[in-house]
Amino acid sequence: MLPKKTMAMVQTGVRQIEPRDIPLPDIDADSALLQVEACGICGSDYEQYEGQLRTPMPVIPGHEPLGIIAKIGDNAARRWGVDVGDRVVVETMLSCRFCIPCRMGFYHLCKNRRIYSYIPLDDSPGLWGAYAQHMYLHPNTFVHKIDKSLPPEIAVMFNPLGAGYRWAVEVPKLQVGDTLVVLGPGQRGLASVLAARQAGAGDIIVTGLERDAAKLELARKFGATHTIDVTNENAKQRIKEITGGNGADIVLDVTPYAVEPPVEAIDYVRFGGTVVLAGVKGYRPLPNFVSDKLIMKEITMKGAIGVTSTGYRSAIKLIEARNTPLELMHTHNFKLEEAALAIETLAGKADGPASIHSCLLPVHATP
Repeated sequence: MLPKKTMAMVQTGVRQIEPRDIPLPDIDADSALLQVEACGICGSDYEQYEGQLRTPMPVIPGHEPLGIIAKIGDNAARRWGVDVGDRVVVETMLSCRFCIPCRMGFYHLCKNRRIYSYIPLDDSPGLWGAYAQHMYLHPNTFVHKIDKSLPPEIAVMFNPLGAGYRWAVEVPKLQVGDTLVVLGPGQRGLASVLAARQAGAGDIIVTGLERDAAKLELARKFGATHTIDVTNENAKQRIKEITGGNGADIVLDVTPYAVEPPVEAIDYVRFGGTVVLAGVKGYRPLPNFVSDKLIMKEITMKGAIGVTSTGYRSAIKLIEARNTPLELMHTHNFKLEEAALAIETLAGKADGPASIHSCLLPVHATP
């Protein structure tokens, strides 16, 4: 039996988040309710918390949900292939299914897309984010089953790992033996190392700051062949040395806020290579961006937003194989009411050990 209300952490303003009891809604034949086991925390959570994403408020954040199907309509159960008691991960994007991008298979580029955790509380039924004990699953949701025996803090890595597969492998069309440079050794940078190594990349080079020494060490454990401390080393020269003067086939920028890496990526990539931009910059312009370099080297520069089903499936396969020490990347568990602390810890704004991968673990009230 489900409770009548569920506790959620609601963002009411910039850097303001508070607990509220939200009524559990009825569902129809096409929707479901998820009992949230864990919600991953990533850089975009901090950007939302800081007001950089300009999301409407009040809103329940949290776009990396892992949980158990608590209630489901008959049509949804048939369509999704799941039932009450199944453990699932939830895709972030909600597409309309009917616009031209959706019909062409690019549902993540739906012109009418909505994103879990960015839909305001006053849009009924309000439970659109996973910083909560329960979450509403819209009829257009994509869900994927995942092994129930996995620890929740490991299973919830489906989202950053999915991003790694999409951004480092799928979007740039990485080929066996390609040289990849990953700018930024956070959770998505490390996930990109894992994905690229699984896909057969040759040299994998990861850059970071002096304070990222532990993350760079973990990158090497995950398969990076070289790491560069850009605080104390000349990254352009080191990449030139490693690649025999050619430059990398692919450069992936996953750094949050920093506006220098996309500009520097043009110097790191080879003639005819590909640069993928996946780290958002808060809508700030890029200083010293010289478009002629792009032209003269005939570089392909691509943006990457979110993850699609193929990336999620690859991530789940990696997690369920249990042959990668993913626990090395997970550093923090937080209670649901510690959401603000979790966000600030990931952003390096709180006291205590630095975070790589963190998650909220809601405690469910007895009905």
